[in-house]
Amino acid sequence: MALQASIFTKSCFHRGVYMPTLPSKFRGRQCLASTNSMAAAALQGSPLSANTHQEVFRPLADFPPDIWGDCFMSLSLDNLEFESLCRQVEVLKKKVKGMLSAPSDQVEKILLINSLCRLGLSYHFENEIEEQLSYLFVSLSKHMDDKDYDLETVAAIFQVFRLHGYRMRCDVFNKFKEGDGEFKEVLASDVKGILSLYEASQFRINGEKILDEALAFTTKHLESLTDQSSPHLREYIGNALNRPYHKGMPRVEARQYITFYEKEESPNETLLKLAKYDFNRVQFLHQQELSILSSWSKDLNIASQLSYARNRTVEIFFWTVGFYFEPRYALARNIFTKLLIILGFIDDTYDAYGTFEELQCFTDAIQRWDISALDQLPADYLKFLYGALLNVYDEVDRMVSMDGRCYSMSFTKDELKKIVISYLVEAQWTHEGYMPTFDEYLDIALHSSAAILVIAEVLVGMEEADANVFEWLRQGDSKSLAAIKIIGRLYDDIATNEDEEKRGLVACGIKCYMKQYGVSKEEAIEEFRKRLVIAWNELNEDHMRPTTVPMEILNRVRNIACVIDLTYKDEDGFTMSEKILKDHITKVLIEPIPI
Repeated sequence: MALQASIFTKSCFHRGVYMPTLPSKFRGRQCLASTNSMAAAALQGSPLSANTHQEVFRPLADFPPDIWGDCFMSLSLDNLEFESLCRQVEVLKKKVKGMLSAPSDQVEKILLINSLCRLGLSYHFENEIEEQLSYLFVSLSKHMDDKDYDLETVAAIFQVFRLHGYRMRCDVFNKFKEGDGEFKEVLASDVKGILSLYEASQFRINGEKILDEALAFTTKHLESLTDQSSPHLREYIGNALNRPYHKGMPRVEARQYITFYEKEESPNETLLKLAKYDFNRVQFLHQQELSILSSWSKDLNIASQLSYARNRTVEIFFWTVGFYFEPRYALARNIFTKLLIILGFIDDTYDAYGTFEELQCFTDAIQRWDISALDQLPADYLKFLYGALLNVYDEVDRMVSMDGRCYSMSFTKDELKKIVISYLVEAQWTHEGYMPTFDEYLDIALHSSAAILVIAEVLVGMEEADANVFEWLRQGDSKSLAAIKIIGRLYDDIATNEDEEKRGLVACGIKCYMKQYGVSKEEAIEEFRKRLVIAWNELNEDHMRPTTVPMEILNRVRNIACVIDLTYKDEDGFTMSEKILKDHITKVLIEPIPI
């Protein structure tokens, strides 16, 4: 994984300063450098000291401004209302626990668990659900073929078990096929059955042909059924086709499903009330957290100092809620938001402002990780960013050290050092107008997507993420980690390719693929989408029991993929927040559900 020391040479002299450069034969072959390799090529002096009167090219992006301002700093929070919500939730939770433990039909129990998951309530009953599923899986798996369950029921059972990591066999759907192997056309009139099968197909792993066929069959019929359905069901079908539950951000999905469930013919009033009260209760907690983080970000003063970059504190916190919304992860949300704010400014510095010479110095300073490295930085904006980076990491380090979790920040720091070297390689491609082959590009870009660093930052504040989990992350050989790197990279490439073309960037994923394989842009994007399907299937497979790390950890990795899908499926929602994310943020973090 380490970049050979010879890659950073002293062959390029610029005003008497050694400038590390990547010879053509090495460009894109490897993307990571050890700290020792980088230190050996440490830069001396200031690359811009003799260039103050020359025109400097900067790859400016002209990002849209922050759309939220001080909105969350000035929210009026009613503590009495919050206390009332808490009391209501506790009363209703006891009733639901009674429903889970009461003797009842096995299928009814599974459907109850499914409702709890869809309504965003399952986190309250994790132990009870696990106890029920461990028993029901053995019992139902043996008798699924013997029972006359309809399509909606079978598909719901399949979803619940797969969601919780149980390897429910996919041949339970064989009975819904004709003798010729095609799904029965009579099923097309069963709208809820088709919907349930469509959602079940999202849990497939590579090689499960029947679920591939189920996806094609249900997609075709749902698209034709949309106009024939009631407004209530039409909206639900549209949401599912755009983003199935399995790929949805949990809080967004819960909000949508509560609205849908309320309009059903006979909703369980206890579940509905609990879902509404609890959603608003959790939203209140998130508002408190975001208010504090917004003040912290404003005091950091980084957005005003680095005006070329995207100021996205609210969007980053929204992502954090997507990874773990549960109240017990308040510390983890606080830590992740701070770390990603800094990473976002670093990313934009490499991608949309810094000159190559400046970025060489900044990269070396990060490898050194010492306040004395400020002296080598050639521009005030870099000194400010570097100081903010060290301060934020020190702040988080102190927070986790109290719990004996120094290993988490040690790994995160090391990963950041690797990431900025991949950023530097990409900056050199831009600097030299070099277009790598797609294979060369992907070697670098899978790392510059920062997927592993983001996972590390997500896990820093989680008690479940012990030293063994960070060792799993360090080894990086699981299907989940390989899949999330592909998902992070290719979604971004599809979403940002037009903007990158407008900015004149040469080494873009789509363009590199077109060049290497001689295909059109449309064909390249289609190939990327095929690879994304495979990656999602790999993610599903790695979620099956027995797992190498706790399910809580794998759930976060999957949630990261869901947030990526929400943000980058069609366009760059992080940049174009007002267009892509604003409505979701409003519903999840601002507007309570009417009760």
